[in-house]
Amino acid sequence: MSNFPNRDNKTIALFDVDGTLTPARGEVSKEVLDAIAALREKIVVGTVGGSDLPKQKEQLGDSVHDNFDFVFAENGLTAFKGTESLGSNTFLQHMGEDNLREFLNYTLKYLANLDVPQKRGTFIEFRSGMLNISPIGRNCSRPERNDFEKWDKESKCRETMVADLREKFGEKFGLTFSIGGQISFDLFPNGWDKTYCLRYLENEDYDKIYFF
Repeated sequence: MSNFPNRDNKTIALFDVDGTLTPARGEVSKEVLDAIAALREKIVVGTVGGSDLPKQKEQLGDSVHDNFDFVFAENGLTAFKGTESLGSNTFLQHMGEDNLREFLNYTLKYLANLDVPQKRGTFIEFRSGMLNISPIGRNCSRPERNDFEKWDKESKCRETMVADLREKFGEKFGLTFSIGGQISFDLFPNGWDKTYCLRYLENEDYDKIYFF
């Protein structure tokens, strides 16, 4: 971070990926990268995304470590300062195999009984720090994604499913559920939201931390 001698190194801006730096599941534009580069000359800049590192690179480019001072994938469960790894943790370690199997068996039955207008593939995506669950399936096309979003607003499919899973497993396994984006929702251990990344900044002595 010594390449910016006139920068305020006591201030950091952290940016979400989907819907902030990029369109949902889309790629970053040159205009956004140029804006980030200009901002880095003034303050420290990081990215905090829910997806894993390979997906972040798909959206933000393979040079993400060069364009951002900090890269936090999966809300910070995979963390980098530049190219230096700061540590990692996993959802599986938190849940354990027996609890995870119980949850997945129940959820797969629930998904099978949903009367969704269209079903594609990858209904449950297992990430290091969370599960992402999609009633339509993450392999849907962009038009199908848009159609599901409209249908979901009327049917409250995701809202109803989250309420059911939260009642059955939320307190039992210490899980937080979060509906976001167009087609899915996330679940993760309590406290493993995007604030998880802040533990890596505690020793960096920042006066101001902004999140977008």
